[in-house]
This record gives sequence, C-alpha cells and structure tokens, in this order.
Amino acid sequence: MQTATFTGYSPASTRNSGPSNTARWVGRFLTGVPLLFLAFDGVMKFSHLPQVVEASAKLGFRPSTLPLLGAVELVVVLCISVRRLAPFGAVLASAYLGGAVATHVSHGDPLFSHVLFPIYVAALIWGGLCLRDERFRALSPFKR
Repeated sequence: MQTATFTGYSPASTRNSGPSNTARWVGRFLTGVPLLFLAFDGVMKFSHLPQVVEASAKLGFRPSTLPLLGAVELVVVLCISVRRLAPFGAVLASAYLGGAVATHVSHGDPLFSHVLFPIYVAALIWGGLCLRDERFRALSPFKR
C-alpha cells in the first residue's frame, strides 16, 4: 500500500501569514492621517488661541475643559501609535469621537460636514488598523 505524501505542506503554511506590505502601508496611511488631525487638534486645545476658545464655547465647552479634551486626544494618538495598545486606543478614539457626534447633533450642526465628520475619522482609523493588524481583521464582520 502506497501512502500519500504532501510535499510543501505544513500546518503553518495554511494560515494567513498576515497583511501584505501594500496593505500594511495603506493601513498606516489611513490611520496616520486622522491621527495627525487628532494630534494637531489636541495640541491646539492647549494653545488657548481665541479661535479655539471661541469655537469650543459655541459647542458649550468652557475654556478650562480644553486641556483635558486635548490630553484625551493625545492619549488616543499615543495608544493607537503603540501596536500593543492600539485596540485600547481604537476603542478610546471611538468613544471620544462618539461624544463629538453627540455634541454636534445636540447643536443642530449640518449632517455631512459636522455630525458625520467624527464618524469619517473613526472609520479611517479602524479601516487602517484592520488593514495593518490581524487582531482587528479578526473582529471584522466582513471577513471571508
């Protein structure tokens, strides 16, 4: 009786070896753009520029709360930038941006330019993380 041999077969070769270099770089770009925006916005909240204070006051935020909001944004950026903390950072970003959506809804701001903008930012962050990190792809409802 002859036994079948499978050359080149190993259990490790059947697993997904992770994202391609292209997917990894596209994911870094998709995540990086909104993180740069959040970092800039977070730093601006520490600046006490009249434009920043005025825009925040229109949304109901006192000037004394701006450094706390800026610190939260910078923590989000830091967590997402550190691979090990990226899942926590993504959840924290989603919570922060969800609050931004609620704030804009409560002030009757325009839908596509103000209310949905934080959702666009969150979608870019999560999409980029899904492209570059297998842990996020495992959470995706769109996986094959």
